[in-house]
Amino acid sequence: MIELTDTHCHLYLSPFDTDRPTVLARAREAGVKRILLPGLDLATSQTAIQLAEADPFLFAAVGFHPAELQAFCERDFERLTHLAEHPKVVAIGEIGLDYYWVKDPEQRARQHEILRRHLDLAEHLGKPVVIHLRDEGDQPQGQALADLLALLTDWHDHLLAAGHPLAGRPGVLHSFPGTADLAQPFLARRFYIGIAGPVTYKNAEEKRHLARHLPLTQLLLETDAPFLAPAPYRGKRNEPVFVHKIADKIAEATSHSIEEVAAQTTQNAVRLFLW
Repeated sequence: MIELTDTHCHLYLSPFDTDRPTVLARAREAGVKRILLPGLDLATSQTAIQLAEADPFLFAAVGFHPAELQAFCERDFERLTHLAEHPKVVAIGEIGLDYYWVKDPEQRARQHEILRRHLDLAEHLGKPVVIHLRDEGDQPQGQALADLLALLTDWHDHLLAAGHPLAGRPGVLHSFPGTADLAQPFLARRFYIGIAGPVTYKNAEEKRHLARHLPLTQLLLETDAPFLAPAPYRGKRNEPVFVHKIADKIAEATSHSIEEVAAQTTQNAVRLFLW
């Protein structure tokens, strides 16, 4: 059986409350060996750690999602900083920029400030980042992408200048919304690109083009469950077992076999998260 890894799953959310053990059992039976649970705020980060503590194949990331900053306060960030030191926490995230929901320039500037603080935390702990990016109107190239590239370039330049080991594995662009060309500056900075369920959609040839034109050595598989279920489950609850549908579609769109896609993306996750 091939071994798969789901590097982005919100297993702690309420759609899984009634059958979480069954969901995990299905994933195990299908060869999913590790799952990363990125937090969205303090409470979900705490819950992600609790789930990871109870299961050896679950790991957590902690952070404040850019669209969840309304209640952000200094005390909560201090508590998150403490959580980030937990041995089952392998990354800082889900963090980043989201201009789809946030239009006000002052609020966007606040996203920048809080992202920088998360990047400083990642550097301090030597843990990579899980980056969310959504532009206004879901544009493939917009101000959010330009701002994110500038912020991550500055950070990565600093890591390189300091000889920090994180410069070689800074993080992943979760469910990257751009084209292969737009991914190149991030790839050059040693970031990984996350490929999620939309790659399987009939009208998403641009997603398959992205997977086809990026090095397999810098791709990660992710479900983003319970969101973004792959075909033929689109519109239903997503879950980790469906990561094999993403691997199948990447194999179909490239010159690689499903075994090669599974093995390389699993190895990529080990190299990034050191689990």
